[in-house]
Amino acid sequence: MFAELLKSLVKHYDNRLPFVVYRKPKEELVHAIFQEDAQVHLVNDFAETGFVFAPFDSNERAVLLKCDAIREAKYTSKDEATVTTEISIELDISQKEFHVNLVKKGIAQIEQGEFKKVVLSRMVETSCRTAPVELFEKMLKKYPTAFCYLWHHPEIGTWLGATPEILLKAENQQFTTMSLAGTQKYEGNEHPEWGDKELKEQQLVTDYISSALQNSVSHLNIGNRESIRAGNLLHLRTKLSGRMKKGSLAQIIKTLHPTPAVCGLPMSTTKEFILANENYKRDYYTGFLGELNFKSVKDRSSNSRNQENKAYRSVKNTTTLFVNLRCMQHKESRAHIYVGGGVTQDSNAEKEWQETVAKSKTMLQVLTSD
Repeated sequence: MFAELLKSLVKHYDNRLPFVVYRKPKEELVHAIFQEDAQVHLVNDFAETGFVFAPFDSNERAVLLKCDAIREAKYTSKDEATVTTEISIELDISQKEFHVNLVKKGIAQIEQGEFKKVVLSRMVETSCRTAPVELFEKMLKKYPTAFCYLWHHPEIGTWLGATPEILLKAENQQFTTMSLAGTQKYEGNEHPEWGDKELKEQQLVTDYISSALQNSVSHLNIGNRESIRAGNLLHLRTKLSGRMKKGSLAQIIKTLHPTPAVCGLPMSTTKEFILANENYKRDYYTGFLGELNFKSVKDRSSNSRNQENKAYRSVKNTTTLFVNLRCMQHKESRAHIYVGGGVTQDSNAEKEWQETVAKSKTMLQVLTSD
């Protein structure tokens, strides 16, 4: 029962023990992983099994929650998905001025040839008196097509999110990733017109990923560009798939993270610019999280009369990682909401500010909804 699962989460939280609970996009099943001690386990080479939570700065090591206990329960909303309503946001003049100037600085660096694209972000702090488990349940109802999660470790913090972006999905040697960039407000049209700025930005990400993966994969397939909806926003997405070379998972993760969709091009230069010029530390925002090297056993034959084939079973090794976008950090009676956007030579600083305002509503809707 889902209600019993929530009680287990609250108990683990009150006992200051690590856990993560999550639901994959368009699924009903909610998964919960409980770690029975408060030790901080770090990832060494991505050969481990567990739930990984990685920061934006790839020089910092990822955290691994051990699967000491696993529980699952179906979540079915009692009502239809909540209609997204407009919410007003109090304007912070000083923060707007800083972010607009930061975007202008980024555009100037692009014009000088320092880089092609940079993703610049900010943090919005607001009051929050709702318990994390309650917020997670609200996210499940409001964002059925996103990866919704609540992650808690007493030594690190409490994070929640509803992200639309897959970093990597791998099943044995087969993998899928995506290029996600470009943003506009959803206004009832699932297939809108896109401007040159968004089309170029998304193509930059696609080209980078396809080029970067060449040495680690074979038979790379690049899908068609499409519009996808994430809450009250629309994005451009291209799926890329293929076959990983043996033992290349760690190298592929290193190649993909941080992607141009959350950092920029080239990665090293833009990452340095971000760390030096954003007025806060991203921590796990624009990092990644998910299942690492989970194993499942499946009978080759579902025919109950075919007993001989039932002796043959296939073992699948799966990894499913999501980019930590549309997220917040829960801090007692406060919430830190993280938002950003891609800056190119065609960017307008005022519009980039407005894009972050629109993106902030994904988490603000959760804080303000009933």
